[in-house]
Formats: sequence, C-alpha cells, structure tokens
Amino acid sequence: MRKQDLGFDYHRYHRLLSEADSEDKRLALIELLIEEKARDRLAAQRASDRAAMTAHTIAKVLRNGRN
Repeated sequence: MRKQDLGFDYHRYHRLLSEADSEDKRLALIELLIEEKARDRLAAQRASDRAAMTAHTIAKVLRNGRN
C-alpha cells in the first residue's frame, strides 16, 4: 500500500480504498493518509522557513549596504 506520490492523487486513494477489504488494510490506509499529510505539512513548514531566512538575509544585506 505504500507508494510515494507528491500531492493528492484522488485516483490512487480511491483505488486503495476500494482494495481495503479488511480491517488491517483500512488501518494501513488511514496510517498512510496521516503520514502523507504530515509529510506535506513538513514540506510546507520547510518552505516557510526558507522564505523567512531569505527575507532575513535580504534585509541584512540591505542594512549593511546603507552603512
């Protein structure tokens, strides 16, 4: 059940749900959805951190240029 895709893949999740014909498979699907959502949130946080560091660096360079 583990296939790493970027972004939300409706067809993939629909297929996995239709294949989840036992409690174990349904729990594995739920765990997969949670893991992928966590990975997406981590990627968004990293992007935000990079943007903040870039803004900080630009502000620092601009301040130093005025001296």
